[in-house]
Amino acid sequence: MTTSRHYDVFGLLISFRVLPEEVDGKFALMEAVVPPGLGAPPNSHAGETETFRVLDGEFMFLIDGKPVPAKAGDTLVVPDGAPHAFRCTGDAPGRLLILNAPGRMHVDFFCGVGRPLADDSTLPEAPDGPPDMARVMQVAQATGMTLLPPEPEVAQ
Repeated sequence: MTTSRHYDVFGLLISFRVLPEEVDGKFALMEAVVPPGLGAPPNSHAGETETFRVLDGEFMFLIDGKPVPAKAGDTLVVPDGAPHAFRCTGDAPGRLLILNAPGRMHVDFFCGVGRPLADDSTLPEAPDGPPDMARVMQVAQATGMTLLPPEPEVAQ
């Protein structure tokens, strides 16, 4: 089990709401607070399905090569293994509810590359520099996550 339920991951606040070990390894449920212009880099993960529910804000997703704009109330499903990324495109931080099944891969990746934050954290902290990409790639490989080159639709 993780020692913290809140992590700063690439400038996003990731808050674990339900961990896989709390539901017999079936899924992980987390909330992400995403500052404008930030998001998740292109990635894929065989064996783990991901669903995003936009709670607040505006986002641009890239799912299997297709740009998909999303706003509060939209739900997007990423098929198992499909390349995907997202970026907050609004003027204010956006919020996502993220369901991963079975979820252990994402929890291990976020805990491995993220920085634990206090239990009362409600906003991400500004990054203190670029991520240690050698470490990020090592954690990605160890957890089964594949990081991909940036796509223009999300990187802009």
